[in-house]
Amino acid sequence: MRLAVISDIHGNLRALEAVHTALKAAAPDVIVNLGDCLSAPLWPEETAQYLMAENWVTVRGNHDRWLSEQAQPHDLDDMLRPELSVATMTWLAGLPAAASLDQDILLCHGSPASDEVFLLEEEGSALYPSSESQIQAKLGACAAKLVLCGHSHTPRLVCLPEGPTILNPGSVGIQAFPSFTATGSPHARFAIATRNGPNWSFSQYAIEYDWLAAATQAEARSQSRWVRGLATGFKSGL
Repeated sequence: MRLAVISDIHGNLRALEAVHTALKAAAPDVIVNLGDCLSAPLWPEETAQYLMAENWVTVRGNHDRWLSEQAQPHDLDDMLRPELSVATMTWLAGLPAAASLDQDILLCHGSPASDEVFLLEEEGSALYPSSESQIQAKLGACAAKLVLCGHSHTPRLVCLPEGPTILNPGSVGIQAFPSFTATGSPHARFAIATRNGPNWSFSQYAIEYDWLAAATQAEARSQSRWVRGLATGFKSGL
């Protein structure tokens, strides 16, 4: 079984198209999407239409939930919501908080219990890696052997001594989030997990796409604080 894992597209249709082209060449058995699909000043409705047409296994991210439930005040999501079609809002509202594949694979956005909790990182002045005990506490009663998570935009692979293995593929669309993330390059990220019997192997990818078009789109939408991150992978002012 070959499982392609994407997350945190954030409305970056140009990055998604490039990743999908790479995935077609890789020919995985299944493509899964770990959420935060639309929220950035880029191409939210167009990205939703693309994802609905592909119909990949998708779990909701915190921004997907905020958009659909309209319960969390957020400047960006409040700005984007009027642009989204009824079909898109219905799709977002129907996304599950988590999903399972083959019983021993769990898909979530943040952690099994919360789409706002970083499973592999702790929050301080910047994100830093969680300890084994911190990760175990956030896993709770999760019995999966492989956990796929996103949310931090940081590609990571963690193998706990007593299990499970946890994979974060990084972000398809946003490599430097204004508030916390800076991967240091603008490449779109995704991962492929391959199972051979009881064992898994992992490949993590960073690919080129037209990130200057994404930066230009943010600028055209009067969201200049996103421009440097999209173009370089570094946050503004750093």
